[in-house]
Amino acid sequence: MCGIAGYISKTQPPVERASAVARMNAAMQHRGPDDEGADTWGEATLGMRRLAIFDPAHGHQPMSTADGRWHIVFNGAIYNFHALRKELEAAGRSFHTECDTEVLLGAVAHWGEGALVRLRGMFAFAAWDAHEHILLLARDAFGIKPLYVHTTADGSLLFASELNALLASGRVPAAIDPQAVSAYLSYLAVPAPQTIYRNVQSLRPGEYAVWRAGRLDIKTYWTLRDAYSADITPCRTQAEFTVGLRAQLEDTIRTHAVADVPVGAFLSGGLDSTAIVALMTRLGGTRLKTFSLGFDEAGYSEADDAAANARYLGTAHHASVLTGQRVANDLGTIIAALDQPTGDGINTYYVSAAARAGGVTVALSGLGADELFGGYPSFRNVPRLARWLPVWRMLPGALREALLARWARGDTRRRKLADTLRHGTSSAALALLQRRVFAESTRRSLLNSDAMSAYAVHPEEDALAGWFPDADLFFMTSAAELRGYMADVLLRDSDVMSMRHSLELRVPFVDLPLVTWLARQPTAFKYTPGQPKSALADAVRDLLPPDLLTRPKRGFTLPFAQWMRGPLKPFLEDAFSAGSVTSSGLFSAEAVQAHWRRFLAGTDSTEWSRVWSLAILISFVNRRRA
Repeated sequence: MCGIAGYISKTQPPVERASAVARMNAAMQHRGPDDEGADTWGEATLGMRRLAIFDPAHGHQPMSTADGRWHIVFNGAIYNFHALRKELEAAGRSFHTECDTEVLLGAVAHWGEGALVRLRGMFAFAAWDAHEHILLLARDAFGIKPLYVHTTADGSLLFASELNALLASGRVPAAIDPQAVSAYLSYLAVPAPQTIYRNVQSLRPGEYAVWRAGRLDIKTYWTLRDAYSADITPCRTQAEFTVGLRAQLEDTIRTHAVADVPVGAFLSGGLDSTAIVALMTRLGGTRLKTFSLGFDEAGYSEADDAAANARYLGTAHHASVLTGQRVANDLGTIIAALDQPTGDGINTYYVSAAARAGGVTVALSGLGADELFGGYPSFRNVPRLARWLPVWRMLPGALREALLARWARGDTRRRKLADTLRHGTSSAALALLQRRVFAESTRRSLLNSDAMSAYAVHPEEDALAGWFPDADLFFMTSAAELRGYMADVLLRDSDVMSMRHSLELRVPFVDLPLVTWLARQPTAFKYTPGQPKSALADAVRDLLPPDLLTRPKRGFTLPFAQWMRGPLKPFLEDAFSAGSVTSSGLFSAEAVQAHWRRFLAGTDSTEWSRVWSLAILISFVNRRRA
């Protein structure tokens, strides 16, 4: 795992580019404490920070081909690099290290853009062709690893693994984009390709870009549509599916557990992480280290369940107790580390710190299982809404508008319903709307007149419907969760928070062969209404603690609603003060403060996420304006 950066320019001299790349490298030291490098070839200057995972003694970057044509900087892990190496060696290429970077470089040199569809892993890389003066940028199929780009008025290009690094170059202005702010209020994150800053964009999952003669062309090499249409024979029976899923899971765990440094895992009291740890322990080897978070607040902590799972599976378990006061003490550091504002990720920040302190460099996470096996409420809600929408549309137009206007002035639930009925024009839109945070009417009320001049409605995209014209509601909801909430919130935050502690976080459920195989299987085998993730449970049942599936279910959440009325309250009072809100230049102080007062006076345990997200956004914006 690494941080990469680069500056491509015909107008800026090499010494200026090298200085900017050095500043970007310095800003990403946490991403790669083991090594750093930078070099220049003509108009291209590339840099990197390395967290050594494969062949730690070698693999220095930037790495170049023997003929001096190709040069690469790479962040991530290519899990099938041994197979690719054999194929490339058969084609006459030789290798001098045991690291995946050299194989990736050889693959790009041999196949060019065609190498992308052959890669299994998480990655973002930049490869410079010194003969053709072309830069190839690419991001993995699911967006596990980030890649940000900025083009300048003089025809130059800068890229980096983190937005903070781009800003550290001194060549990228930190101008907050009001449209991105509006998007953040909708989705708890700024969806790619937008970022929180004007004129800085993120490559989407499965995209690559070619920089040639001052022009950046962005293209797509893989989408979920490719998984949906893959040449895989569906299983014929539930039993056949369960056996097949077990084989797929064993393959992905075996692949993701390979490293030349210590590997551990996050472990909660739930199914997803326990399944991963159970499969990892089945592989044998040294005793696995596992890590979890617990809380003092009753009803929130899974510490006892996680410890019970660890005892059953025989892991060396490390449990950390997280308190609201500790979060309050660390907030300045956490907000300074953020690339973009987010209402999520605090748990990953602390469990990653525990894992790194506990002696591992790589940790596996259960992220992705909910998206694949129907673990979210959206899998229940979308079919219900789809059944009622035809009835709604039969109502007279005037009546519908009157009801929408009334609900838009109501509580959070009614406002969200109004948005869903207004914009839920397809099954894809219905699924995407499940992740709306602030309703449209609320967003409008929070923004001041200046921000409203750049306001964007953000209608839900119907691209998914075009990709999967005959897909059922389960698949559409799964696809929406994978390309929306997972990519823009969970994976992005997981990268930022884990890499802040120099920890490589791997997500074996988000694996190309597994996702592709599942996409071709009948929904009835993958999902049973009322029994979310039962297919996953059946595939690993023989490995799980006997009482795991009969324990009362609880979604993992931090006790924020309590902390925000206790140790986090001073931070929130400061963020929502008239001076703070006005300083941001984006919000109506009166509306923001009214929202905060309603939270303090209310009893809705789910409202905390909206209030917290808003406070982080205001604090982030003010951090940049300071």
